[in-house]
Amino acid sequence: MAGKPKLHYFNGRGRMECIRWLLAAAGVEFEEKFIKTPEDLEKLTNDGSLMFQQVPMVEMDGMKLVQTRAILNYVASKHNLYGRDMKERALIEVYSEGMADLNEMFIFYPRLPPDQKDAEAIWIKDKATNRYFPAFEKVLKSHGQDYLVGNRLSRADIRLVELLYYVEELDPSLLASFPLLKALKTRISNLPTIKKFLQPGSPRKPPPDEKSLEKTKKVYNIK
Repeated sequence: MAGKPKLHYFNGRGRMECIRWLLAAAGVEFEEKFIKTPEDLEKLTNDGSLMFQQVPMVEMDGMKLVQTRAILNYVASKHNLYGRDMKERALIEVYSEGMADLNEMFIFYPRLPPDQKDAEAIWIKDKATNRYFPAFEKVLKSHGQDYLVGNRLSRADIRLVELLYYVEELDPSLLASFPLLKALKTRISNLPTIKKFLQPGSPRKPPPDEKSLEKTKKVYNIK
């Protein structure tokens, strides 16, 4: 019997959090090996575990997978969260790429100097409510179904709901004008596997703070 997937990353969200969400949605238990020191990262690099000398890296099914989107695609394919056919997979990819663009803003936001954060938060909220949210609201309205693609749960739904939580951390009022997205968030959050993941004590990571950012800088020897 194959062991649990092992996730190699920092003890924070970053580019691993969407993988945690997807594994959790699929009901897959996993282990985490946190990178805490430069030596931890160097060891993974030197033993050939990191193809491009960077994380995230996930050990599963006898492989050491790198590159976030490749990992997501593999997990989604394995657990029937990647559409029924090529057309559905294409739509899932289109939607997921848009979500990845929005996610980049959340990855870099905590690293900004304090005097730049207010302006950046305004910019993120503007892009979310005027570019991304209307697009996904329109998709749901166009077919009247419960999920984005094929009326069944896919990795696109899970990624979108993850991002809806992030946006609400910036401003809880931002979903008020998007009733179908609010309904999707409630629907996904009530799935047993996700409901468990949202509970305190789960592998879900909190918003990054100065302490966690300093730990990451330490690993990369950033002053």
